[in-house]
Amino acid sequence: MNITALAEALDTAAREGRPLAGGGSGPKDTDEAYAVQEALVARRLARGERLTGFKLGFTSRAKMRQMGVSDLIHGRLTDRMAIPDGGRVDTTALIHPRVEPEVAFLLGDTLRPGGDPLAAVAAVAPALEVIDSRYHGFRFSLPEVIADNTSAAGYAVGPWSAPGDLDNLGVLLEVDGRLAETGSTAAILGSPLRALAAAARLAGALEPGTVVLAGAATAAVPLPPGSHVRATVAGLGTVHLTTGEDA
Repeated sequence: MNITALAEALDTAAREGRPLAGGGSGPKDTDEAYAVQEALVARRLARGERLTGFKLGFTSRAKMRQMGVSDLIHGRLTDRMAIPDGGRVDTTALIHPRVEPEVAFLLGDTLRPGGDPLAAVAAVAPALEVIDSRYHGFRFSLPEVIADNTSAAGYAVGPWSAPGDLDNLGVLLEVDGRLAETGSTAAILGSPLRALAAAARLAGALEPGTVVLAGAATAAVPLPPGSHVRATVAGLGTVHLTTGEDA
């Protein structure tokens, strides 16, 4: 496998909205997959994007069992992926977009592996992550989704507040005023703070100002054009986005 060529192909698929064929023909293991992800993100940075955060996947134990894995996966966020709270997402530029509710952390201090995650947190907020696999039919192997920067496409963060008890907060995901999913922050490794600690372990260290998406609190749902999406996390508030073609 040519790491540079696959990174270029994934980057082109995302920019042109045309999927790649999956089916296990990509990276053979997670080491190769993260090398492709690094090359993929480097292409974005070379175009002037700036790293803003870190995201986690497979923070649900059930999802880990389903995929036959024993650890989380991770990807990177850039400023080009950031969506203002209440902002618009041009879904016509995406391949098969989906959305899921999350908890976001903003770090005020460096968080190193083994450090106290709560002590490093400046603020916490409800969040929405837009995901969009670049593989045909949303079908991929574990190494393929890692190489594809864990399907990262965009993220919106609601109002920041001081961190409190995050272990079992109710989560609602609504699309056009209709309830699409319900869940709890307990689905995120039992507590989003455990996911934050895992992020530091995987990253080596996370610097002040980093936004960390702790993982989905419910299943992802399709993100149709011309829709309004709202996530509510009890005690943290709400975050919104709308979809439609850019003017």
